[in-house]
Amino acid sequence: MPVAGKKGEKSEVSRKKSGNKGRRVKTVSGSTKAGTLYPTGRLNRLFKQGRYSDRYSRSAGIFMAGVLEYITAEIIELAGSVCEENKKKTIAPKHLNLAVRSDPELNKLMHSITIS
Repeated sequence: MPVAGKKGEKSEVSRKKSGNKGRRVKTVSGSTKAGTLYPTGRLNRLFKQGRYSDRYSRSAGIFMAGVLEYITAEIIELAGSVCEENKKKTIAPKHLNLAVRSDPELNKLMHSITIS
């Protein structure tokens, strides 16, 4: 195990302990780790700023991102089928509205929301 002789050189021991051998480690976002499209860090921040509870888990943002992604996928899937029924290729707000109003659970969830 050679020791650093010149000023600024690192010894092999310190490189082995650091594990990355002088390379920069690429950062991985929480959304990538969780496998979601929605930003988990931002959702955690919004939970904190909203003051919904005194305490919350670090995984609360991940759970919320999963829920939002599922609801979005469900609405887009229904709107796509409505769009195909009307022989159109582009989803319009009308198709979103028809999709939400045709599904009883989504209608109950979004009964007070107006899609213009």
